[in-house]
Amino acid sequence: MVHDVVLAEQQSASVFRDPAFLRLWTGTTASGIATWALPFVLGLAVLERSITPVELGVVLAARTVGFLAAVPVAGVLADRHDRRRVVLWAGLVAGAAAPVIALGVGRSVVVMAAAAAVVGAGQGACRPAFQALTAEVVAEDQRQQANAALTLAVRVTTLVAPGLTALLAVVVDTPALLIATGALWLVAALVPPPGASRGPVASGTGAHFAADFVDGVREARRHPWFLAGLGALTAVIATGYSATGVVLPLVSRDRYGTEAVLAAALTAYTVGALAGAVLVARWKPRAQGWAAFAGLACYGFAPLSLLLPVPAAAVVAAYVLAGVGIELFNVPWFTATQREVDPRMLARVSSLDFLLSYGLAPVGLAVIAPAISHFGPEPVLAACALVCFAAPAAAALVPSSREFRAAR
Repeated sequence: MVHDVVLAEQQSASVFRDPAFLRLWTGTTASGIATWALPFVLGLAVLERSITPVELGVVLAARTVGFLAAVPVAGVLADRHDRRRVVLWAGLVAGAAAPVIALGVGRSVVVMAAAAAVVGAGQGACRPAFQALTAEVVAEDQRQQANAALTLAVRVTTLVAPGLTALLAVVVDTPALLIATGALWLVAALVPPPGASRGPVASGTGAHFAADFVDGVREARRHPWFLAGLGALTAVIATGYSATGVVLPLVSRDRYGTEAVLAAALTAYTVGALAGAVLVARWKPRAQGWAAFAGLACYGFAPLSLLLPVPAAAVVAAYVLAGVGIELFNVPWFTATQREVDPRMLARVSSLDFLLSYGLAPVGLAVIAPAISHFGPEPVLAACALVCFAAPAAAALVPSSREFRAAR
């Protein structure tokens, strides 16, 4: 057991000894920080009264539209062409659009929204290309550690960046911070390494483009564990994530009489995700798929804690569990996708993952709020907790889900 832990630690450390992975990690981290920073910085603009809350909603909605429109397109392009080049152009486009958002602050919400849609498109184009590029840069036996390192960087950013950004806002204005996000996108564009050569890649336009995406869907259907996992993840995000996002502030205010519970729970989720990423970098259970689904089901404790009259500490603990669990799912899920999917179609399959799991989150938020107004929070939270527990359990029943690997 001790030997296994030491070996895992050596493998995890060796990932960063590879200059190519270090460049990839730097680029993906920069894109993650830039993605996180935009809504936070625009929130500061609302506090400064540079923009209104309604304008903030319009700009962020435009970014989401750009993201969703670009993800399937980028999936096809990253499979047709060099994935490093797709990352390059996506980062350059987002980097060029970020200063335009800064130009529109306090002047034109139309300009801000249009530029945000372009930034969202760059973000959406990066995601499947980075996912496929990771499989080209990192050897198969190191990908779980690599994926854990990538997600760890995102979680650390989420934990420490709000405070750092707030401190920067004291000395520089909001437009300057928005321009800084553009600089981060340039890092994401220019730093990542080239991927492995894949040989000739078929290309086409028009109808062939749609056919290429359909081919990606067919590839996804060849892997029952992938469809089961994607269905479970989408269900958890669309229900549990959306419900807690709407209800947590209300419960913090009305049940506990303080916003501190809201802040503590969100921080606890990030800390839990950090712990989960560290754990999964070193732990490879035999039934990896079942362990991942058990982790995903832990998100059900978040809406359950908001439903039951428990102490505030129990809510915080539930969010720690949810954070740990989501990374126990995410890292093996990404690793298995990179291992099992045909490399020629990896970006398209990854784009399907991001399109459904992330794309339905806004739909969940749009549905949850009216449902709470009509039925009350208790029935909605109970239903969401049930879905969070049941969907991963149902996905685990698919035979190939045990190992995230189809029988050979």
